[in-house]
Amino acid sequence: MIADYPHHTTTEADAPEIPPRDTDPLMDKREMPFRGVFYPLGFCVEIYTNACEVLEAANESWAHLRPSRMNASIRLCIGVNDSTLAECPPAPTVRAQGHLLTIIADAENQATADLDAAFGFMWVSSTTVHHRLYFRYHFLEALALVIVSGTFAPAIHAACVSHRGRGLLLIGPSGAGKSTLAYACARAGFTYISDDASYLLRDADHPRVVGHSHKFRFRPSSRELFPELQGYELAPRLEGKPSIEVQTSELHGLLTSKEARIHYLILLRRSGSANARLTPASSDSAVAYLEEGLYPVGEIRRSQVTTLQRLATLQAFELHYSDLCEAILCLQALTSAPESRA
Repeated sequence: MIADYPHHTTTEADAPEIPPRDTDPLMDKREMPFRGVFYPLGFCVEIYTNACEVLEAANESWAHLRPSRMNASIRLCIGVNDSTLAECPPAPTVRAQGHLLTIIADAENQATADLDAAFGFMWVSSTTVHHRLYFRYHFLEALALVIVSGTFAPAIHAACVSHRGRGLLLIGPSGAGKSTLAYACARAGFTYISDDASYLLRDADHPRVVGHSHKFRFRPSSRELFPELQGYELAPRLEGKPSIEVQTSELHGLLTSKEARIHYLILLRRSGSANARLTPASSDSAVAYLEEGLYPVGEIRRSQVTTLQRLATLQAFELHYSDLCEAILCLQALTSAPESRA
């Protein structure tokens, strides 16, 4: 019996013998007897593989997530070859042409995504799967999320919180304070949706995002602002920057939601001496900034830009601040003003 929720695996005990590699040069005939179903960002992802360890890795990434967009299905085929090498592969290179995207670390570790078909496949070595964080970050999660972004919900470089039912996108480059302000807002009673990457749903009538509301990722300096982070060790980021990664379930009293309707675009302008204030800004400028992080080519980009342009109908503000408490007061005033209520 195969369970349908939240994930499952099955083994074909009498599966036909795997043909020798030299008679199957494309490895197209290899059996994929194990199957699992997972729900990153609420989207249904079916995984077929020849290695149980792949499903164990997917379970670590997504077992706690539940389905919310069952009309959108992604299929991944993940093959694993034996390897005698012990070293972790190098960080992969990503390339795109039209609706095809590749993730290539070396001759034994490669993945391809077809964004039109919502399908991806990869072949990796057993050594790669053994280096679990590397495999999850660079291959498993990357392949699934690039298909989500390219096909169903463009990823944008912004944090998201909501207050009194009003969603705010916090926009700015790395180091602008998106995660710090999002967490400070959550501590003050805002609902937390995402701290760095938000996914803008294509099928929503009003601009709406989903996010990784189950975790926060902080810079080491955040421990100086939030005493409750003192006990957390630094984890090496795979791109080389150390971070503190915390599950929201460990931070008691926070309100979270996996998605939110967006009402305001907030461009962060943090400085060492600024008095907190909101000033009107161009929504077109905010959207143009977010466009820089979209898929780079072809029809996929044009479709993402069309989705992103819906944000241009929203009000935009620059938030100048240095003190987090003052910044939160500005955002509370914005979302509490009578004219801002639905």
